[in-house]
Amino acid sequence: MQREYDVVVIGAGQAGLAAGYYLKKNNYSFVVLDKGTCVGDSWRNRYDSLVLFTPRWYSSLPGLNLKGDPNGYAGKDEIADYLEYYAEYFSIPVQMNTEIILLEQTSTGFRVMTNQGQYTAKHIIVATGPFQKPIIPKMAEYLSNDIFQVHSSSYINPSQLNEGEVLVIGAGNSGAQIAVELAKEREVILSVGHKMKFLPLEFFGKSIFEWFKKLGILSASIDSKLGRWISKQYDPIFGYELKKCIENGEVVLKPRTYKMTEDVALFEDKSSVQVKNIIWATGFTSDYNWIDINKAFDDKGKPIHQRGKSSIRGLFFLGLPWQYRRGSALIGGVAEDARYVVDAVKLP
Repeated sequence: MQREYDVVVIGAGQAGLAAGYYLKKNNYSFVVLDKGTCVGDSWRNRYDSLVLFTPRWYSSLPGLNLKGDPNGYAGKDEIADYLEYYAEYFSIPVQMNTEIILLEQTSTGFRVMTNQGQYTAKHIIVATGPFQKPIIPKMAEYLSNDIFQVHSSSYINPSQLNEGEVLVIGAGNSGAQIAVELAKEREVILSVGHKMKFLPLEFFGKSIFEWFKKLGILSASIDSKLGRWISKQYDPIFGYELKKCIENGEVVLKPRTYKMTEDVALFEDKSSVQVKNIIWATGFTSDYNWIDINKAFDDKGKPIHQRGKSSIRGLFFLGLPWQYRRGSALIGGVAEDARYVVDAVKLP
């Protein structure tokens, strides 16, 4: 097996596959490494009812459109199968079951230590995406062992839960979808620390993303005035299902949760509720502990980069939120960043 490449891509999700597409077009020798068992499993393993809020026409990677109604919305298994097929269709060299232990710089490039052995490359594209390490607040440690609690990334369906009410903490689009699903069969309390903004999936018969495209929102870069403003806002919740559930009393809205004790959650308005189940829809944080390269990250552990080009020669990042535009971490928006990063790979 070849162990020396022009480029090693780390992560076989949408960002890594998009990079693979352009690397192949440019005839680089490369491999895409991923610790999962099958391409698309990061989607397959999400909750059963997950549906994208982006239409199919904005949910495809370069060179191969997602099949089906372009204005419809794909479920998570459809996306998982599409990514697996994409890798096969373009014969992208993906090696699964490969966990990265250490990435370090050498005098001639980089060394990647894995559970499958060592790889060397002149360039590295880190495409592990924004959803690396689930955030669960420390207050979770004070809950009774009788309480069922799970991060939204490990929630599958209502059958996992104990009987009784559910407290969903956090209201991004995943938290909103999960709360709506659970409200069909049990009492749901939703704890949110900020004012939620709802946007329709469609407006005047067109996807809201088509309007975003027409208005220049999708093309606004992080360097633009519009892009800087949008990047500082909380992500909107697409669709009005949760809003209707709140208005109908099917979901009880509470402010931020600030304390947990045994089986009681206390909120910032001094109210409290006894719970039997908790879904932590509290997002993710980056985890680059396996990268041992000096000056590649800032004091908060975030990559230092300009549109994916690291401050370290030959090191690139891909699939980061707002890497350059609003859609940088979305399936339909990662292609432009992937093309830019691959174009920036210059071999001697």
